[in-house]
Amino acid sequence: MDRIVPAETPVAAALTDWLAACNQALARGDAAAVAALFESEGHLRDLVALGWQVRTVSGRDAVAALLRESLPAAGLRGLRVAAGRTPPRRVHRAGRDVLEAMVDFDTAHGSGAGVLRLVDDPEGPGGLRAWIVLLSLRSLRGHEEASNACGSQGRDHYLRDFGGENWEDKRRRAARFEDHDPAVLVVGAGQAGLSIAARLGQLGVDTLVVDREARVGDNWRQRYHALTLHNEVHVNHLPYMPFPTTWPVFIPKDKLANWFESYVDSLDLRVWTGTELVSGHHDAQAGHWTLTVRRADGSQREMRPRHVIFATGVSAIPVMPDQPGLASFAGTVMHSGRYTSGAAWKGRPALVLGTGNSGHDVAQDLHAAGAQVTLIQRSPTYVVSIQEAQRVYALYAEGMPTDDCDLLATAMPYPVLRHAYQLSTAVSREADRALLQGLAARGFRLTEGEDRTGFQMMYLRRGGGYYFNVGCSDLIAQGRVGLVQHEDIERFVPEGVRLRDGRVLPAELLVMATGYHNQQEVVRRSLGDAVADRIGRVWGVDTDGELRNLWRPTPQPGLWFIAGSLAQCRIYSRFLALQIKAREEGLAPYAS
Repeated sequence: MDRIVPAETPVAAALTDWLAACNQALARGDAAAVAALFESEGHLRDLVALGWQVRTVSGRDAVAALLRESLPAAGLRGLRVAAGRTPPRRVHRAGRDVLEAMVDFDTAHGSGAGVLRLVDDPEGPGGLRAWIVLLSLRSLRGHEEASNACGSQGRDHYLRDFGGENWEDKRRRAARFEDHDPAVLVVGAGQAGLSIAARLGQLGVDTLVVDREARVGDNWRQRYHALTLHNEVHVNHLPYMPFPTTWPVFIPKDKLANWFESYVDSLDLRVWTGTELVSGHHDAQAGHWTLTVRRADGSQREMRPRHVIFATGVSAIPVMPDQPGLASFAGTVMHSGRYTSGAAWKGRPALVLGTGNSGHDVAQDLHAAGAQVTLIQRSPTYVVSIQEAQRVYALYAEGMPTDDCDLLATAMPYPVLRHAYQLSTAVSREADRALLQGLAARGFRLTEGEDRTGFQMMYLRRGGGYYFNVGCSDLIAQGRVGLVQHEDIERFVPEGVRLRDGRVLPAELLVMATGYHNQQEVVRRSLGDAVADRIGRVWGVDTDGELRNLWRPTPQPGLWFIAGSLAQCRIYSRFLALQIKAREEGLAPYAS
């Protein structure tokens, strides 16, 4: 965990001096003077505060250029230590000692919250310069989120209406969209779709979520029997409704699925299950989509929302790679997304292709059920113990409110994040040394990820290639789960797989833990080649250090994406919702 000490009185005074210098420069509209408060390689991260964008710039010249472009319209002013938040303090972040302070500020359109990470520099005001500054918009003036705090009835209160519609009647009628179309259609009712629907609902944006599964939560409920989340409960809350304090540290998938159902009910979200987006096209002149959705009963409905948000995550279209001779294999072949339990395979030989989390978990479940299971490794895999994997979430164990943790977590620009992950990966490597040596002795090929940044950067860059050990690595090291390298396979045969040395590994089951196609292909399937080709790939780090096409405008007007972990969806749904609300209110251009 990073070191933390309270900020001394002289340090607090120095922070006051830095803030005063910044506010004076902002009042003059002097972008160069504000940029001069940064160190030469400082970073500025803008989450919809300086413009209707998610972006990061690095280096004093780039900071000055962004501020020159954005300050006149943004009206940034009044940076001040945030009231009611974790107070300023000295911390150690990504290898540097910094003064960390949370701030509030105002803009021409609303209010914001930010983070300053200042380093000692005798030439700076108060002896400080900015290493990292985060500015994030929190609310739009005049369009604040609905609330029943302090006795307010909120936006959609329901009064008693004897003889008329009650609350449930009105809710059901609103969800049918009989006399109008929603402003926003969200595709997918997992954590991504529900998070953005909740945010938009609180901003008064008419939103409908469609999901092809029969029940909300089925995207988790139908996965393999033993699945639990791999990070701890306190990291994973959804917006507005934190999990109960009585919940287990690692949430079982069925418990999470049931929570999603109750979340929809509690927040009055409008969700059509058993509904699939079939086709659609965008009318640039009219500024809306024409979409066709198919309901569970086979009926179709044409809708004209102004915005479409894909929230289908990374598990929409399974990848089933062709394998030499696979057509001749006499056993059962399934993708890991269809695997539920190993009970039917007790005493029978099974193969699992792929060594990411799903591959290991399926192999361990099959082993526990009494199957004779062998993993097929296609490429080197990063392995970390489940305890060490929590290191990257250490911020959330510092005792701060979740909202403060979220604010601090977003204040890590890509170059700094990369270095932080290198540091944590090195520590985990030492802690897991015995485990990794045992795997290597069995011929398991290991990696620490590109530039030794470990699993979290692999997740951001490619969405996989790692395993959090909850026991399968130990089984491999002990020889209780078999291992074969993909390059040693000649071809599949009816009775199993023949290796290049002539041996045949018998198998009655092959589970393909081989991942899923990019969301670009999900778009291609429903909106066509032109739209899919226009947006390009979704996910992965873009040239500006942000995730490609996520929670910010895409090259296709009116098309948005949200994806990722529960924490990512909780955090970034706020900024996606604000961008859409700004466009709905004419504060930002529809296409940008």
